Amino acid sequence: MKLLIIEDEIELLIAISNYLIKENYLCELADNFASAREKLSTNAYDLILLDIGLPDGNGLELLTTIKEHQEKAGVIIVSAKNSSDDKIGGLDRGADDYMTKPFELAELNSRIKAILRRRRFEGNSVIKFHEMAIHTDNKLVSIHRKNIKLTKKEYDLLLFLLINKNRILTKETIAEHLWQDNIDMADNFDFIYTHLNNLRNKIKNAEGTDYIKTVYGMGYRFTDS
Repeated sequence: MKLLIIEDEIELLIAISNYLIKENYLCELADNFASAREKLSTNAYDLILLDIGLPDGNGLELLTTIKEHQEKAGVIIVSAKNSSDDKIGGLDRGADDYMTKPFELAELNSRIKAILRRRRFEGNSVIKFHEMAIHTDNKLVSIHRKNIKLTKKEYDLLLFLLINKNRILTKETIAEHLWQDNIDMADNFDFIYTHLNNLRNKIKNAEGTDYIKTVYGMGYRFTDS
C-alpha cells in the first residue's frame, strides 16, 4: 500500500514514515503545501495523512486536490488543533478520520488498516478468490486452507494483482507500485519476472491454480477467465 504523509514537523514526519515502513507500507513524504499538491497531482496513493497546519497553506484546501486526483484514496487528517470546527470541516470535505496530536503510532496504524479494509476490501480482512485467501491483518496467504510461505515482495505482488483482478497491469506499473522511488535505480524489469515466476511456482506447488496471465506486449492480468 502506498501512502503520502503530509507533515511540516520534520521529526514527526520521519518518525511516522519510519514506523509505517516497518509495517510494510510504501511512504512518500511532503513537508509543505506546495510539495504535497504537486505529489497529489502526479502520483496515486492508497491513503493520505494530511496535516492541516502547514506553513505555506491550509491543509484542508488540499482535500479539493485529493478529491480531483485521488478519489479512491483514504484520508486521515492530522492536526495539533483540537477544534470541532476543523474536525467537522475536514470530515465534511471527505476525510475518513481525524487525529489530534500527540497520538500513538500504533493507533495511527490501526486506523490506517481500518480505512484501507473499508475502502479496498469492503471491511473484510480476508480476501478470497476461489481456493485462495489473503489474510490482510497478518499478511498470510492460504491455498485450499493451507498457508504458503511467501516473501514480502511476493505477498505484495499477489495482493496488488488480486486487488486489480481482470485489469492489465504493465511491468512499469507493478514495479512502480512495489518498489516506489527505488525503481529509478533499476536498469530493466527482469526482477519482476523472477518474483512472478517464484510466486507462480509456490501457488502451483500448493495445488493452486495459476491465475496470473501474461498479456504479451502489454503486461499481466490476474483472472480466472
